[in-house]
Amino acid sequence: MQANIKYLTNVHFDVDAAAVLPALLADLNVARPLLVTDPTLIEIGLIERLGLKPVAIYDQVRTNPTEAGAREALEQYRSHDCDGTVAVGGGSSIDLAKAAGLLVEHEPPLSNYALIHGGAERIRGDRLPPLIAVPTTAGSGSEVGRAALVTLDTGRKLALINPKLIPDAAVCDPRLTCSMPAGLTAATGMDALSHCVENLCSPDDNPIADAIAIDGLERGWHHLRRAIDHPNDLEHRREMMVCALAGGMTFQKGLGAVHALSHPLGALERLNLHHGTLNAIFLSHVLEFNLDACQEKMQMMADRLGLTGPADLPGAFADLVRDLGLPTSLGAMGVTADDLRPLAEHALADHCSQSNPRPMTVEDCAALYERARSG
Repeated sequence: MQANIKYLTNVHFDVDAAAVLPALLADLNVARPLLVTDPTLIEIGLIERLGLKPVAIYDQVRTNPTEAGAREALEQYRSHDCDGTVAVGGGSSIDLAKAAGLLVEHEPPLSNYALIHGGAERIRGDRLPPLIAVPTTAGSGSEVGRAALVTLDTGRKLALINPKLIPDAAVCDPRLTCSMPAGLTAATGMDALSHCVENLCSPDDNPIADAIAIDGLERGWHHLRRAIDHPNDLEHRREMMVCALAGGMTFQKGLGAVHALSHPLGALERLNLHHGTLNAIFLSHVLEFNLDACQEKMQMMADRLGLTGPADLPGAFADLVRDLGLPTSLGAMGVTADDLRPLAEHALADHCSQSNPRPMTVEDCAALYERARSG
């Protein structure tokens, strides 16, 4: 079976790696950077501690980035004659920066570039404006990923995917994640774990990615609880950042039903649901659904996690979510049956459903939504 293997971008990984930011900007010939971040990081002084001197700041990133937010960041970029972007924050900040950078060189709307609409082929040119990603969470993997997940003006949360969206450099400094509260550490950590699980279970053949994903899974499994219990312990924060990187480095295999189900819910403006928490809820249900279609890979996971066999995985992940204090059902997050009714078709149309190890139907998606709603 043919494998398509490419890795990926420049990653500066170390405690206090953020010190390389000025040199990276100089290497990329960025003299007038736009900073994309969220209000919390401004409030706690993290941006000031980085010593960045942006000519413009967009600091209104929300949990689920939107096309409207990308336009606002683009306006800042153009009005201040910026020549590159630094995204500091979680996956939402990095994804919004990618979307804004895409609009610097491409005409709106962003729906033109959504993968399910054939948009990857419309992202043209040699490169987009320089982008440096500085993650302050250990979850999304967007710092090394070729995708941006954005809620479009159409109301759907869709993926923009093209290698040109991979940041030019990622600065992964575990110290920057120490300020995360326990709930955010748990939710983003479950996001990273779900990436490793789904990338490993994808039917696409990529043995290098499999090796990275299983390593990331093992690290995250053993260190997520410890990172919550000991938030300033840099060893645990480092291991969770490796887990997040492993998930991001293996996206090219394709994710699965967990993400296909999560993405439509992320577009519910009424609730503004956290992507990592949604993944945490869906993971055990999807593992159960995929059990017969992914025995060999699930046995690999069970061996690494100290479990007997594949049948133990759904319960083990459900127990982990409960132990972390995260919601265990969509109902606990305020999701109603009426919210879910129109989403099964969107989940099936999501690009991630195509790389789930077990083929899905609309009825399967609806049943998984209902199981996750009731818990």
